[in-house]
Amino acid sequence: MTDPTNAASLDAMIVRSADAALEQITRARDAIGTVVFGQAQVVENALITVLSGGHGLLVGVPGLAKTKLVDTMGAVLGLDSRRIQFTPDLMPSDILGSEVLEETVDKRRAFRFVRGPIFAQLLLADEINRASPRTQSALLQAMQEYHVTVAGEAYDLPRPFHVLATQNPIEQEGTYPLPEAQLDRFIMQIDVGYPDAATERRILLETTGEAQGRPKAAMSAEDLLAAQRLLRRLPVGESVVEAILQLVRAARPGEGDPTIANHLAWGPGPRAGQSLMLAVRARALVQGRLAPSLDDVVALAEPVLKHRMALTFAARAEGESIGGLIRRLVDRIA
Repeated sequence: MTDPTNAASLDAMIVRSADAALEQITRARDAIGTVVFGQAQVVENALITVLSGGHGLLVGVPGLAKTKLVDTMGAVLGLDSRRIQFTPDLMPSDILGSEVLEETVDKRRAFRFVRGPIFAQLLLADEINRASPRTQSALLQAMQEYHVTVAGEAYDLPRPFHVLATQNPIEQEGTYPLPEAQLDRFIMQIDVGYPDAATERRILLETTGEAQGRPKAAMSAEDLLAAQRLLRRLPVGESVVEAILQLVRAARPGEGDPTIANHLAWGPGPRAGQSLMLAVRARALVQGRLAPSLDDVVALAEPVLKHRMALTFAARAEGESIGGLIRRLVDRIA
């Protein structure tokens, strides 16, 4: 039997930790907002992704501050960040690193591993779909297992480790679609849209003058790790767990409502449910709550699921969309 006194002390400790984490997260959002104007939902989803301990795919046309957002997050969260510009001629060794043959002082020759840019706490994979599938796959092991293997030796990555990748959805020349196994490693796809008129006016006035806003650190890597540990201790109600389970299973072909399932060529696996469980906890924490609700499931269903699903040819011919199917699924649990 659980000691009520110990349980109460544990709950009080979680509340204190949550209050401290919430204050830091609020400062981080405000600091990002001094550099990246508007895009409040994008910033929130990017923070949710990092707090969940996962990786994010930022999709939007050029010039919407996707790269600026990632650079700013690295500075605000106190992370060692690096950038890789993906190009068709990029090789896996350009990301992971390689072994070089050196001669020691005693005239012996030995291989030494030179670490690549992937050994960072926040990696910006800019225009990730410009690299070949061979190079894209260099990230697979790192994003899932947090280490890389080169010449049979495993090398641990720094913690925390996050990949925030950018992708241009309209340009097809010289690009390679990300394979499904790669997409499944991203906890969510964050669509970046055009700013509204007021935000764009502010961009015109504040980014073309002599003074430029600079991000200030609001957290450290240790603070982020503590928040990630706290997040996994936050309670999740049975109704939320059941909603996530039903939503993920109904988004697969052959399961759930045939009017939806028959439009799907393939759907999300168990990793999607894990991602959604972590993301709803993170959204609750970002918004000052200790437990997620059904509203969090509804809000995050599309960014977590949309890149893990595909339509059949017949569904595309009928004008169906992944977003539309997800919204129909969400309406059943809302």
